[in-house]
Amino acid sequence: MSEKNFKRYTITSALPYANGPLHIGHLAGCYIPSDIYVRYLRLQDKDVVYVCGSDEHGVAITIKAKNEGISPQEVVDRYHGIMKESFQKFGISFDHYSRTTSPVHHETAGQLFKDLYDKGEFVVQETEQYYDEEAGQFLADRYIEGTCPHCGYSEAYGDQCEKCGSSLSPTDLIQPKSKLSGNTPVLKMTKHWFLDLGKYTPFLKQWILEEHAKDWKNNVLGQCRSWLEAGEGLQARSMTRDMDWGIPVPLPEAEGKVLYVWFDAPIGYISSTKEWAKEKGRDWEPYWKDKDTKLVHFIGKDNIVFHCITFPAILKTHGDFILPDNVPANEFLNLEGQKISTSRNWAVWLHEYLDEFPGQEDVLRYVLTANAPETKDNDFTWKDFQARNNNELVAIYGNFINRAVVLTHKYFDGKVPAQHDLQPVDQEVLSVLKEYPGKISGSLEKYRFREALAYMMDFARTGNKYLADTEPWKTIKVDADRTATILSIALNIAANLSIISAPFLPFTAEKIKKMLGLKVLNWSDAGQMDLLKAGDPIQKPELLFQKIEDNTVDAQIKKLEDSKKQNETAPHQADPIKPIIPFEDFAKLDLRVVTILDAQKVKKSKKLLQLTVDTGLGKKTVLSGVAEQYSPEELVGKQVTMLINLAPKKMAGIDSEGMILMAADGKGNYRLLGPHESTPPGASIS
Repeated sequence: MSEKNFKRYTITSALPYANGPLHIGHLAGCYIPSDIYVRYLRLQDKDVVYVCGSDEHGVAITIKAKNEGISPQEVVDRYHGIMKESFQKFGISFDHYSRTTSPVHHETAGQLFKDLYDKGEFVVQETEQYYDEEAGQFLADRYIEGTCPHCGYSEAYGDQCEKCGSSLSPTDLIQPKSKLSGNTPVLKMTKHWFLDLGKYTPFLKQWILEEHAKDWKNNVLGQCRSWLEAGEGLQARSMTRDMDWGIPVPLPEAEGKVLYVWFDAPIGYISSTKEWAKEKGRDWEPYWKDKDTKLVHFIGKDNIVFHCITFPAILKTHGDFILPDNVPANEFLNLEGQKISTSRNWAVWLHEYLDEFPGQEDVLRYVLTANAPETKDNDFTWKDFQARNNNELVAIYGNFINRAVVLTHKYFDGKVPAQHDLQPVDQEVLSVLKEYPGKISGSLEKYRFREALAYMMDFARTGNKYLADTEPWKTIKVDADRTATILSIALNIAANLSIISAPFLPFTAEKIKKMLGLKVLNWSDAGQMDLLKAGDPIQKPELLFQKIEDNTVDAQIKKLEDSKKQNETAPHQADPIKPIIPFEDFAKLDLRVVTILDAQKVKKSKKLLQLTVDTGLGKKTVLSGVAEQYSPEELVGKQVTMLINLAPKKMAGIDSEGMILMAADGKGNYRLLGPHESTPPGASIS
C-alpha cells in the first residue's frame, strides 16, 4: 500500500523495563527515531496516535525488588514515574504513556489470551523446567544465567544471550545457575500453554521475506531470516510462566501461573491506545483493526524476534488485528568505546543529563540522531558531543539564525524588509533550498533519520553560506535595497528552517517561530520563500545554542572514569556456596593437567578460543571463553586444568570435549588455572 493511501497511523516505541532510569542507549535505539517520525507526520496533519508505556512485568523487576528488599509494585511505581517525567522533559511527544500494571492492560492481555485459548491455538505441554530447590520455586528464563553455547558468554540469560543475540532455552545454557540462590537448579515437571510458532512459518516467510523484502531494514530481515530458515525451524514457545508477579493466566487450571512477559508486553501498545481513545472520546479499534492504518513498531535490535515473529503470530492467530507495516530496529549504542552497562553505571542517564544540561535537550537529540546506530553499533563520546554542538549547532545553525535576526534589527528596526530585484545568487540559493523538504521527506519515509538530519543541517549550512557570500553588512553602505533583499531571503530561509527542524529539534524550532512571529506552519509550507511578509515585526534575537567548554565534557568523562574505578576497587562478593555433595560425587570428576598445543579464534565469537590440548591420553578439542583475556599465541605451550570426562557439548558449531577450569572475579574477568611447575600432561588432580 502506498504512503498516500493510509488513513491513519499507529506508531509505537518499545516499552522500557521499569527497573531503572532511561539512558542514551534507549533514546538512540527507538525513542528519538519514533518521535522524529511522529512529529513529521503531525506536520502533515496525519491522523496519528503515538503510544508507549512502562513494561512492569519482566523478571528483571522481581530481581530488582528482591535485591532491594521491597515489593515489585514499589519498584515499578518508582521507575515508571522517573521515565514518564524524563520523556516529557526531553520532548518525546507520546499521545499516551501507559503501564502494564494498569487494569485496562490486564483486561486486554487476559482477554486476548482467552480468545486464542477458545480457538484452540494453544498446545498444553508438561515439560521439565528448572527449579530452585532452596528458593522453592520454578525459575523464569531470566532467573537463570549460564554460558552461551554459541559464543561462550558467561552471563547469558535463559531466554537470550545479550552478547551474540541468540535466542536460547534455559536448558541450552552451560553451567546454569539460579539468580535467586546461586545454586545449580534441577529439572522438574510443570504444565504450560505453548503457541506453536512452527505452524506460522509459511505465513511469516511470505509476509516478511517476500512482501517486505524491499522496504524493511537489512538487520531486521537478516535476523528474521536466521530464525525462519534455521535447520530446526521455529519451535513452540510457552506463553505462560510459573511466577507470582504478572498477569494471571485466565484459566481455572492455571493457578499460580502468569502470562509470559513477551506475550503480555506488546499488547501494552493496544491497551495504551484504548486508554488514549477513552480519554479523547475516540474509537480505538480503527487504529488496530482497519487495514487503512499503518502500524510501525520502533525498537532496538534485541527485540526484533518478538516484534517480527512472536507478536505478529499472535495477532495473525487472533485474526482481528492488522500487522506492522514496518519494524525499523536500530543497533546498539556504545559509550566511550564500551558497551553501556547499567549495573556498572557506565551510562549517560537521561534524568541526570536534563539536570546538568538545562535547556539543551535538542543538543542531545541532534547528536544521538547524527550518530544513530541505524545499520551498525555506534559509539557516543563526550568529545564528539562537544564538537557537534560547537562546530555544527553553534557555528552553523545558530550562527545563521542569529546573524539574520541581529542584522534585521540593526538595519531595518526589527521588521522584515521588502524584497527587490533578485540577482543570480539569490535565485540559485532559492532554487537549491526548495529541493530540501522533498529530500528530507524521502529519507524520513524510509526511516533514514541520520540522512534526513544531514539534509536539514545542509539547509542551515546553505543559509549560512548565503549570508557570508552576499555580505549584507557591506552592501548596506552602498545599496539599502540590496541589503533588504538579502535579509528578506535570509529570514524566509530561517522560517523554513523552523519547519524542517521541528521533527529533529522541536524546542529550537519553537524558539525560531517565536522570534520570527510565525503562526502555525505545516510541512507543505516548507520550501516557500514568502512565509514572512514585508513589514512583519520580529522579536529580539535569542541564542539558540551555547558553546560547550572543555571543562564541561571533562567533568562528564571524569564521572564515567570514577564509576569505572569504583567497580574495579569494589570488593568481590563470592557466589553462594553450592549444595553439599558426597565425596562419591566429587570422585566422578576427572580433573587433569593438560598442555595447550594449538589455539585459534572461533569465527563470529569475541569470547571463544578453540584449543587443542594434550591430555596425556591423546588430543582433545575444547572451547574456552577467554579470547578477551588471552591471545591464541600466548596460550600455546601453557598448562591448564581441565575436566576431561565432561560430556561433549556443541558450541558455535564445534564439539567441545571437556571444560577448561577458570577463576572468575565477578566482573567479567577470567584467569586460567594451571600448575605452578611444569607437570606431565594427564597428571590427575585430587
